[in-house]
Amino acid sequence: MSEVRSVDEQPKTVGGRGERSVKQLRSSVEAATYQKEWFKTTRERISEGEPFAIAQADTPHEIFLTMDIPVVAVQWWSAVIAAKRLSPYYFDLLNERGYQRNLCRYCCLPLACTMDHNPERAPWGGLPKPTVLLAELTCDSLSKIFELWAREYGCHFFPLECSASTASHSRWWERIKHHWDEVIEPHRLDLRVEELKALIRFLEVTTGRTFSHAKFMEVMELVNEQEEYFKKTRDLIAETVPSPVSLPDQIASTMNPQWHRGTQWGLDQAKMFYEEVKEKVDKGEATCKNEKLRLMWIGAGLWHNTAFYQYFEEKYGATFVCSIYLSIAADGYARDLLNDPLRALASRHLSMGEHLRQPDWLVKEAKLHKASGAVMIVSESCIRDVGRKFTKIAFENAGIPLLSLYADVVDAREWDDDKIKAQVSQFIEERLLS
Repeated sequence: MSEVRSVDEQPKTVGGRGERSVKQLRSSVEAATYQKEWFKTTRERISEGEPFAIAQADTPHEIFLTMDIPVVAVQWWSAVIAAKRLSPYYFDLLNERGYQRNLCRYCCLPLACTMDHNPERAPWGGLPKPTVLLAELTCDSLSKIFELWAREYGCHFFPLECSASTASHSRWWERIKHHWDEVIEPHRLDLRVEELKALIRFLEVTTGRTFSHAKFMEVMELVNEQEEYFKKTRDLIAETVPSPVSLPDQIASTMNPQWHRGTQWGLDQAKMFYEEVKEKVDKGEATCKNEKLRLMWIGAGLWHNTAFYQYFEEKYGATFVCSIYLSIAADGYARDLLNDPLRALASRHLSMGEHLRQPDWLVKEAKLHKASGAVMIVSESCIRDVGRKFTKIAFENAGIPLLSLYADVVDAREWDDDKIKAQVSQFIEERLLS
């Protein structure tokens, strides 16, 4: 297979920030191209009167897919805006209108883009008016952001409750696929199933679409097949030294298909990703032939500067080999349906945010990938990042040095590239190479 080299679709630098990452996998390039074309087609469908949804990443997009309602993930749209180097403009606009600077940037960036009411400035013409906004009420600011957003669009906001877990399940990743009904407490599943039924009724009344249980079963089974390929790919990357694939390639080849999980394209793309990585392994190809260190990246992707990860390959032979995206795809999505696919779907998204941040699981992934150290980005504007201190303690107790970077993954205003590269360089030199 010939090597495909592509760069992120973004200016090379803005204010000294934002070099472009290099993509080496055909799967990552094709996935990004498909997503852009899908968005264009979706805009055309909506202009003809079809329904459309905007939803948080950790909500059940599978419901919309079953009803043939296009859905855009809030976090994906934030990433696109940041990659286009538009986040400083939109955040300044939000602040000029009186909103505080320390709002959760990841969730409120799309709101700021909408408030601009300028499709010529927005990426790819901006988001069309949705039929519904969907979010789980994981924090007080999130509920207000979506209320304001619904008011801005003049559309419905459908909130999902964020129920509390009353028990801790260690090593959940060993049980969640086959015994999710034991890992997730019944009271949480009961509530979410009723909420999903209410969402289905709401969409049927609002859009005139019909929810097909046969189609839903097909979607859920395709998701399971897709996640199995991601698991095989994760395991292959983890065991192969030096790493056959860069982190920017991993993220692009994982997340674009995840936004289309439950489709034949999503499954085919995940299979293509696996086969391409396996071919590289079989040929002995590596993203960094001079690999000396393996690093784990903890937190969301650094969307305004994805080349950051590759800088340290050239300087130190330090490869970022692992992130939450492929790891949670491998461990957190697949579900035995147990003759109750709606309840299985409820279990998937109820636990997603919790499992993504569980220190024991993150340590497990670092060890699996033979990581010498970890770099964790902490956004002080996100209440979910408060628990990152426990992650640092867990890593240090496990003998894996961890560096915390206090910055934001979509707000380029808070990113000092030279300063942060110097921090990571010092960490590598003093704690990993000394």
